[in-house]
Parts: sequence; structure tokens; C-alpha cells
Amino acid sequence: MVVYGMQLPVQSQSTLYAEPWEAAAGPGDLVEIARTADRTGFHYIACCDHVAIPRRLAGAMSTVWYDPVATLSFLAAATERVRLLSHVAVVGLRHPLVTAKAYATLDHLSGGRLILGVGAGHVREEFEAVGADFEGRGALLDETIDALGAALGPEEYPEFGGARFAFKDLGQRPRPAQERVPVWVGGSSPAAVRRAALRGDGWLPQGDPRERLPALITRLRRLREEAGIVRPLTVGAIVEPLYIGTPAWEVGRRTLTGAPEGVAASLRAYAEMGVHQIQVRFRSRSRTELTDQMAAFAAEVAPHL
Repeated sequence: MVVYGMQLPVQSQSTLYAEPWEAAAGPGDLVEIARTADRTGFHYIACCDHVAIPRRLAGAMSTVWYDPVATLSFLAAATERVRLLSHVAVVGLRHPLVTAKAYATLDHLSGGRLILGVGAGHVREEFEAVGADFEGRGALLDETIDALGAALGPEEYPEFGGARFAFKDLGQRPRPAQERVPVWVGGSSPAAVRRAALRGDGWLPQGDPRERLPALITRLRRLREEAGIVRPLTVGAIVEPLYIGTPAWEVGRRTLTGAPEGVAASLRAYAEMGVHQIQVRFRSRSRTELTDQMAAFAAEVAPHL
């Protein structure tokens, strides 16, 4: 059985994927979309992370990037079941204790619904602005994941000693509601795949074409086997844009459209590769069309996955 989740619209508005209607949308739209996901069986809703976008990138990326902790906390209060994913938190921009305080509180307030997605980041100016190491961001992320493993664990006074961070005798409450907060590692580079295999509870690829995934999944498994890691790893995939039914407008040549059974048959290929969760995105011209698409997917496609 493959579960399904989605990156929320509105909260990030890169020109690569934002729909025109999102520019005028706001908190009320996010609440309705989150409630639809909660009601219709989505496994998670996700929010991105950028602190500030430099002018050189703003034309393509926009400067609309909601804070993930604030956004997911807001939506936790409007939902009951759906899990809350940071996809992805650029945790190298912050001290691990700062990150742990924020996300432990989110997990506590939501009743244990957090999935902490992490990634290395790619915007040099963000790192420079907060005094973080951009050139060494890979090693920085590795150590930060290790530090977060301690800081988000059960101990009120966590301990960690590394090359960049060290802490002990510093208490943080509330603790997360979950005994172990799952950490999903984002990225498809060789370093990111290795990081996910050796340090992650899940892997979030960057939207690779489906034909690339089998080789990457094989490498993930091999790395874990060689390291003797036996705990489960949740393998993810970002699937092609979807439109359930026959669209009356141009939805793009890469979009999977048509009858629910045909869409489901195409998506089942991901499970055959070894994927456990798919992240879906729907083409839409309004919030109502989006929530209708979400409901149609949940009722008519998901049962066939």
C-alpha cells in the first residue's frame, strides 16, 4: 500500500509550480486545503523553508515562502489526523537546539504528527546572512541531523558533542510527543542519497523522472545493508502533476490525466519500484478546483494504489 501526501500550495510560490490563483490566496485557503487533506486520507501536508530570497533569484523563486513551523502549527490546530512535514527544513541555517525547540513544540502541540524533512539548502546568500557555512553545508547537515537525533529524543537534558555543536546540561521541554521523530532526508545527489541511507528514516527525492528512481533506490538499499542498518526506511517520490478526469483547459503535456483507473495504473509503477509514499500535485485554476481534485483522487484513485 502506497500512502500519499502533498506539498501545500500558497505557502511557496516559485514560478516552477505555483498556479496563478495562489497569488491572491491566503490563510483561509490554506486551512480549507489542509482540512480537505485531513478529511480525505492524505498522509501528510508539507511546507517549504527559506529565510530570505536574494534579488537575483526572486524573479523565478518569488519571495513568498511561509515559515514551516508557524504554518504547520497553524494548520495543526485546524486538523486532527494528517501528518505535518517540513519539505524541507534547511536546518543548517539554525543551531540544532533552536530547531529542536521549535519542532519539538510543534510535535507536542499536534499530538505527535511531525515528520521532520531536512535538506542542505542551495541559496548562498541565506547562509551568509545568518553566518552559516554554505561551502560546508553537506558536512554541516550531517552533524546537524546527528545533533537533532539527540535534541529531539526523550531526554530532557540531551547531550551531543561534535565538530561544530556541543551541548549538555541544557534542558528543553516540552519534549516531542513521539518517542522518535522521523527524519526524512531530501535530495537526489550522491551525497544526499548516502545521507538518507545512513542517517534518515525516509528519503525525499527532488522530483527525479521515474526512470531514474530504481537505480537510486537500489543504491539506498545497498548502502543501508553495507552499514548494517535494519530499521525501516520510507522511500518517497514526487510524481508527475495530476488532473483527475478530462481537463477542459491546457494542463501541460507532463500532467497525468484521465479516468481514475488509468491514473492509478500509472502510479502503481512507483510501488513496483519500492516507493512507499508519493507526493502528489494537482493542476488547478482555483482553490475549489484543487480541493475537488484532492477529493476525487482520494475517493477514486487512492483505493487502487
